[in-house]
Amino acid sequence: MTTGVVTAGTVLWEPPVDIRDTSRIGHYLAWLESERGLPFADYASLWEWSVTDLSAFWQSIWDYFQVIGHEPATAVLDGAEMPGARWFPGATLNYAENVLRLPGFADEDPVVLAYSQTREPVTLTARQLRDDVRRVRAGLKARGVTAGDRVAAYAPNIPETYVLMLATASLGAVFSSCAPEFGARSVIDRWSQIEPKVLVATDGYRYGDKDVDRRAEIAAIRAAIPSIEHVITIGYLHGGGDWDTLAGSSDEPMEFAAVPFDHPLYVLYSSGTTGLPKPIVHGHGGILLEHLKILALHHDLGTGDRFLWFTTTGWMMWNYLASGPAVGAAIVLFDGNPGWPSLDALWDLVDTAGITYFGTSAPFLLACRKAGLTPLSRCAGLKGVGSTGAPLPPEGWAWVYQAVGADVRLVSLSGGTDVCTGFVGGVPLLPVRAGIITSRILGARVEAYDGAGKPVTGELGELVITAPMPSMPVGFWNDPDGSRFREAYFDVFPGVWRHGDWITIEPDGGCVITGRSDATLNRGGVRLGTAEFYSVVESLPEVADSLVVHLDTPGDPNGELLLFLVLADGVELDDALRARLARELRASLSPRHVPDAAHQVRAIPRTLSGKKLEVPVKRILTGTPVESAAAEGALANPESLTAFAELRQQRVRPASA
Repeated sequence: MTTGVVTAGTVLWEPPVDIRDTSRIGHYLAWLESERGLPFADYASLWEWSVTDLSAFWQSIWDYFQVIGHEPATAVLDGAEMPGARWFPGATLNYAENVLRLPGFADEDPVVLAYSQTREPVTLTARQLRDDVRRVRAGLKARGVTAGDRVAAYAPNIPETYVLMLATASLGAVFSSCAPEFGARSVIDRWSQIEPKVLVATDGYRYGDKDVDRRAEIAAIRAAIPSIEHVITIGYLHGGGDWDTLAGSSDEPMEFAAVPFDHPLYVLYSSGTTGLPKPIVHGHGGILLEHLKILALHHDLGTGDRFLWFTTTGWMMWNYLASGPAVGAAIVLFDGNPGWPSLDALWDLVDTAGITYFGTSAPFLLACRKAGLTPLSRCAGLKGVGSTGAPLPPEGWAWVYQAVGADVRLVSLSGGTDVCTGFVGGVPLLPVRAGIITSRILGARVEAYDGAGKPVTGELGELVITAPMPSMPVGFWNDPDGSRFREAYFDVFPGVWRHGDWITIEPDGGCVITGRSDATLNRGGVRLGTAEFYSVVESLPEVADSLVVHLDTPGDPNGELLLFLVLADGVELDDALRARLARELRASLSPRHVPDAAHQVRAIPRTLSGKKLEVPVKRILTGTPVESAAAEGALANPESLTAFAELRQQRVRPASA
């Protein structure tokens, strides 16, 4: 167990001496040497090869994992320019066929273990999963679904949603999901762009001890999207429904449409905080190769593992979790409130479900730390913990090793919906160090650019990707000339993907992400990331949540730094607390981090996937109307923006009096 003071860079886990014999990436390295004549002494040389000889690396992933293909490719990569690179032209395959191969599973082995606060647990064996997909595929086909048609799921993280996605993919149709906590307007904004033919929806769900009815939302969605020809309901909350008519008995054999490598598999969406959410199209082949690589070689998942990532169907981590069986890992689904009846709920599930890999978000781990949880006794079989969604500060890493287990390997993962994966994360070959993301992922040429577009090492820069990856989007839906796609990623550095994060890449390859580059705190020309700021502020027991923004001030190079606080029950923001915050920030970070003003608010605005909205708040405070600063349907708590609009009025009133 880790003891003593843990600071950034403290080594918390080291690979055992036999790691090349016991890990999947070690087996891959041995295969590269024996089958390709490519010996690699260390991870750094392996990574360098993977991002310079793109064709050889990605062909090795196809061959090593024995991807089931139909027509062979004429090349691995048809041009490396971005955007426009084409992977495996001429090849045909099917994502669902490769997942349902289920390597390492016998027919009666559990593949899907589903836990819910709405109903009793459900388990699907390998045989049952394949049969369920076969029957739902037949049901979709009977309703006229063919390759290219869209099938939409307004459903939670339950087996029916997973089966539906695989059945849709098997036909070459295109899947899209929205979690049922999305309101009707938010769903309509997304699906009106892709015009689904079939809608499968749950009548409601239970979140902790609260029943949430969704029948009115289903009716509103159907009325607003005329392309919907069939609505299938899952009686998840109220019972009944007609899911059985879609998944009923059928003699139709299981088949898989052989589709091109870049054929659309599913559509994911940007957060849509301003304007309509961008419909991001991902392809069968790119997602398959990317997820095989990262789940097996970086998370070390394989036969015997049970893999949970706490997520909803509205977040790309659901799609990430869904690929687990392709590498031989059973997946554990959870639907409900992770904090009910307490934050122990998911940790209890580790023991109940036999979870070996526990994925969650950085805010969840920090909340567990703040609550004083020590789930160690329930985590005996756990070998890995994954964290994403926000940077994890050193104290979060320390808590995992002190309270969860000294032998687990913690992977802090950063990527995005745009690539449906992580491009910086962990790898079993390298040590785990507090506050530092271990490495750049194989095949992801991540660099840090300065303002002039030059790569820098050891200093803060824009996170860019300078070589194509197969899981980069096929494009945006209904963007025939690709203009929206180019504007989203390639408008700042032509030919280079700009992701929108600040990153520091250390000489040894370790990475530190310090927040969104469009939410940067710029004090006197010094760029400050938001992640370390929140780490200090939210470590105070009086603070439940926080948000910080920087406003430019004419004639003042420091501008104005404003801090907004949600305080613990019964706590008020007084001069003593303001002074304490200033002392902590000055001592832990620098005098530049001390805010010019602090304000108490009831809630911090967040997206539906839980991310803080610094940029819309900044826009509101500089005069943008609330309705223009953020799309209401993209927020988990749109009412939270009112406080910032009121503050804006208070700030301008004296000047206009």
